[in-house]
Amino acid sequence: MDLADIRKRINMIDFEILKLLNSRMEYALRTKRFKPAVEDLARENEVIDYIQKHSQGLIEPEFCKNLFVRIIAESKRLQLEHLKLIGFQGEHGAFGEVAARQFDPDLICISCSEFREVFEAVENGLLHYGIVPIESTPGGTVADVNAFLTETSLLIVGEIKIPIRYCFMTLPETDPREIRVAYSHPQVLSHCQAYLARRKVEARPYYDSGAAARMLMRERPEAAAVIASGFAADFYNLVAVEDGIADCPGSFTRFLVLAKEAGQPDGSKCSVVFSTDHRAGALFGILQEFADVGINLTRIESLPSRDDPESYVFFLDFDGSVRDPRVVRVLDRVKNKTRIFKFLGCYPAAKNPA
Repeated sequence: MDLADIRKRINMIDFEILKLLNSRMEYALRTKRFKPAVEDLARENEVIDYIQKHSQGLIEPEFCKNLFVRIIAESKRLQLEHLKLIGFQGEHGAFGEVAARQFDPDLICISCSEFREVFEAVENGLLHYGIVPIESTPGGTVADVNAFLTETSLLIVGEIKIPIRYCFMTLPETDPREIRVAYSHPQVLSHCQAYLARRKVEARPYYDSGAAARMLMRERPEAAAVIASGFAADFYNLVAVEDGIADCPGSFTRFLVLAKEAGQPDGSKCSVVFSTDHRAGALFGILQEFADVGINLTRIESLPSRDDPESYVFFLDFDGSVRDPRVVRVLDRVKNKTRIFKFLGCYPAAKNPA
């Protein structure tokens, strides 16, 4: 190992420290929900004592104390800024984070392990917003998200459609010609089969594309690559070998933005979920109500009811605003024709990705 190798290792460690510090700040922001005041001297002293007690090797206790005094001060500064938090499913670098940043660059993106965690964190006030995928091409509907929408009290306050461009990335020190395996979420790998076959690269499933990028950055396996978003390559200091490698170019994913309170009343799109009686023509009667007043339906999906396997709940998106008298009237009529009815929100319609 020469000086260049040592400095490369130091750079890697510094990069990891920065990511861990960022993660700590995210959790510090989430604690604000539970504290009557930003400053908590008892907890701060507890943290400092713990750090000094566990300092070891080359790190002196006094150095640790000074370092964490600064870290805690920065955490409190961020808490006082009244930042808005938005949760997404997956590790940093996931397409959910890409969508959140495009929806509102001022929001602070918080990683959540599962869709359920996104919903519950917003419901409990830990996060201001959540963003979840609802449908994609060519993947279709995200059934888990539809199921949670039937149970949650949250409302849809926005949507965004983003083009899905898969990026083939590797470590700076890896020769792309030597890559033998590629890690990513199984669905992502399935969308890039032709590309992997051309490169004679073995697909290795990983639970999340962003997590795969993080693993590559941390563990640095030889002859390995990851397929994820271009943002993930930047976030984890990886090298993008090739972009736009999907078998079906032009695919996109539609994301919903969720909150506890309703969004803009002058939105141009609405979503509802309902269940009808199990009889012939029941669904047709609902759809006819919209057709009779000239309201355009943009999406209809069905999902087996969790309470009754022989029944279905239906998800309906349509063009219109709750300020439109036609919408108000048709929703009243639909409520009277359904066994279960839930208004999911009125929000600005997303533009189609370029």
